[in-house]
Amino acid sequence: MATGRTHRPATRSRGIPEATVARLPLYLRALTGLSERSVPTVSSEELAAAAGVNSAKLRKDFSYLGSYGTRGVGYDVEYLVYQISRELGLTQDWPVVIVGIGNLGAALANYGGFASRGFRVAALIDADPAMAGTPVAGIAVQHSDELERIISDNGVSIGVISTPAGAAQQVCDRLVAAGVTSILNFAPTVLSVPDGVDVRKVDLSIELQILAFHEQRKAGEEASGSNAEQDDAPPLRATPASRKGPDGDIPAVMPA
Repeated sequence: MATGRTHRPATRSRGIPEATVARLPLYLRALTGLSERSVPTVSSEELAAAAGVNSAKLRKDFSYLGSYGTRGVGYDVEYLVYQISRELGLTQDWPVVIVGIGNLGAALANYGGFASRGFRVAALIDADPAMAGTPVAGIAVQHSDELERIISDNGVSIGVISTPAGAAQQVCDRLVAAGVTSILNFAPTVLSVPDGVDVRKVDLSIELQILAFHEQRKAGEEASGSNAEQDDAPPLRATPASRKGPDGDIPAVMPA
């Protein structure tokens, strides 16, 4: 069986921009949904809407794959699924290790989407001796002393770090020294890696802070709009006591 270390995607050597690579999983997710519904073809407009991009950008992205669709018909869904999966390296098995089996690590281990996308969780690793042997998602947790052996035995090139921030760099260094060349980092810290090692960072707290910024801005805009409406309202003036309303009473104020 091929391992992640012996087969690597050729996206960079073929000159596909990083921004396009980042959008390929979005297209694949939308196409997979269409495939599951037995939809044979899809137009660029329909697929772009499902992926959340504009159709011109989608057509440009697909041109890097050598896929241009058929005028009046669109794109063949199954073939595009194959093309994008091949380009992303998902037509082979990618063994992955998850280091740090706390709440987040356990949640990642239980995520069912890895296997369906070509990622096999080869091992769960934790530094706590009390965790050794504990089954999580059907896999026994192994102690971090075994990390190098596990990586070597399973041909692992992708590691996931879900440790506390203080331990992340040391774990990263050990992963890289053992041969891991791609790291998905969930620890709230910036990792230092040598050339040739790719790191993708996922920081949920940062994403929430960005959402908080947008919420605050929207609230400020609503408040500004409300104040502007009040400023534009016509002024009110007192009505002389001798001036009565239609029912004979004297209103407190009348519009100017």
